[in-house]
Amino acid sequence: MHDHVTLAEADGTWCCRLVPLSVLHTPTWTTMYWLSVLSVLTVVPLGLATPPSPRWDDIRLKHSWDSIPGKWECQGHPPAGTTIDLRVALKPHRKNALIDALYEVSDPSHSKYGAHLSKEQVAELVAPHPDTLELVGSWLAHHEVPSAAVSITHGGGWLTVYNVSLTQANALLGATYQRYRHMETKETIIRTIGYALPAALHEHVQTVAPTTYFGSSRALRLTSKVMSNGPTLPNGDPVLQNASSTSAPGAPVPSSCSATITPACLRRLYNTLSYEPQAPLSNQLGITGYLNQFASHSDLTEFLARFRVDALPAQFPVVRVNGGMDNQNQPGVEANLDIQYAESISYPTPNIFYSTGGTPPYKADDQTPTNTNEPYLDWLKFIVNQQTIPQTISTSYGDDEQTVPQDYAESVCNLFAQLGSMGVSVLFSSGDFGVGGGSCHSNDGTNSVKFIPGFPASCPFVTAVGGTTQVNPEVAANFSGGGFSNYFSRPSYQDAAVVSYLTKLGGQNSGLFNPNGRGYPDISAQAMNFQVVVNKTVINVAGTSCSAPTAAGVISLLNDFLISKGRSPLGFLNPLFYRAPASFNDITSGSNPGCGTLGFSAGTGWDPITGLGTPDFLKLQAALG
Repeated sequence: MHDHVTLAEADGTWCCRLVPLSVLHTPTWTTMYWLSVLSVLTVVPLGLATPPSPRWDDIRLKHSWDSIPGKWECQGHPPAGTTIDLRVALKPHRKNALIDALYEVSDPSHSKYGAHLSKEQVAELVAPHPDTLELVGSWLAHHEVPSAAVSITHGGGWLTVYNVSLTQANALLGATYQRYRHMETKETIIRTIGYALPAALHEHVQTVAPTTYFGSSRALRLTSKVMSNGPTLPNGDPVLQNASSTSAPGAPVPSSCSATITPACLRRLYNTLSYEPQAPLSNQLGITGYLNQFASHSDLTEFLARFRVDALPAQFPVVRVNGGMDNQNQPGVEANLDIQYAESISYPTPNIFYSTGGTPPYKADDQTPTNTNEPYLDWLKFIVNQQTIPQTISTSYGDDEQTVPQDYAESVCNLFAQLGSMGVSVLFSSGDFGVGGGSCHSNDGTNSVKFIPGFPASCPFVTAVGGTTQVNPEVAANFSGGGFSNYFSRPSYQDAAVVSYLTKLGGQNSGLFNPNGRGYPDISAQAMNFQVVVNKTVINVAGTSCSAPTAAGVISLLNDFLISKGRSPLGFLNPLFYRAPASFNDITSGSNPGCGTLGFSAGTGWDPITGLGTPDFLKLQAALG
């Protein structure tokens, strides 16, 4: 973090390492400007007394990196005339109101358990103070941002400023926006190494995007990989695919499931075979897709014909978000994996695939970047404003937590909290790099060896899913991501479980992780040797991308059970799960080595590699009553 910047010349183009903080001029107060924007937010009272004009030239650093984030390289200034859309997260008037409400409706011991909030109730909880709106409006007016370019969403918690020229964005934020190219994906984006805000706004603004988060829909990390030497079942699963739905609960899982995983393996392993969904008209399961990953309808049909014949009628709608595509000629391994296993476990529950694109928020040409959007924000902005949201949502993508600015991570995490408060169960894969996150070195300038947690798995308001392998018994997959957040403190719902683990751990790995951070994963599921159909061919896939849709399928069945009884869906899962550890298959062997260590080991109770264990549907169903 720095309070000044220098420019560095590289290969003849000026690229930012740190940028000089612009000197902003003292404004002329223009209250009427912001009143025109506030008119769309009827819950905010107008006619407030005009406060003294702040000093807009008193600017303070909001966030900066010490150097260009790893795997990105500066490409110089974007073409003249390039514009972006800025999203501004405003701090709520009642700081803890949303989180307090989330825990009330998610804690089985609370009188409000299951009384999930409406979209309007959530909007009221996250609304900023009217003074915040007026102050931010004055700042924008000072920089001659027209009121027609500003929109307020979801109770005023977020502002979007459209078609901002980079010259204007640099002045607003004391920034120097540049083009950056990802060295592996070759994708280019527009970002700044650092940005600042007037001191008067720091107590009112949580984050601004896009700024210093070097994330994009193509640079997100997949949590699946094709195992080229893994066994496959090209002719389907003759032993298991026609297994009777009346098979006795607890019947042994065939040993062949240690070598190849199919839907029938998972349905037996997690005790869902005997359950027949009763509420397919009221219950839904959502799968998010990024990275131009398209789910193939014809491959799903082929998959079900091979591995779950009775579900052959199943199909899914594709909802396109932010220019997302649906190219059926280019099926993605990740997308096919997610939809094939979510569908085959939850059938006949309707599944929805969200294809989130990267349409740039500025006019593009051959020289401009193809994507400057923030991947999670694009989808979250869309989904929280829908009238109907699937009760269960699975996502199999992530980043190293340290690559995400903390204020940005907190803003995104709070949007997941909004979903939970509305009765949505949000599941994320925990990652495939053990304790190291693929890096093992801090990016704080010291380059010290550290365990690197993943995000959004580290967000305390999602359910992170780790990986297992083998059967009879299951063991931890050695790549299963897990550890402790450096951004989010340990939530109370997991205090007892995590403290118990840390006590047994003793001084092992001391100094490599934050023992006071949110521990993850929360649960786990199978993560190796999944049979997936891509372009009509069966391939073998591994990763916690296998775990997340598997667990989501089980959770969706639990939601079906509750909805069929006229009860509320589960919503945010973690407070319930940590109260019911006996409803999971405890995984007591395996570890996730990395960073020159053995990592963390699985053991009795919760551990930061398999969480509470793998779900047992019938035990969870019984626990729900």
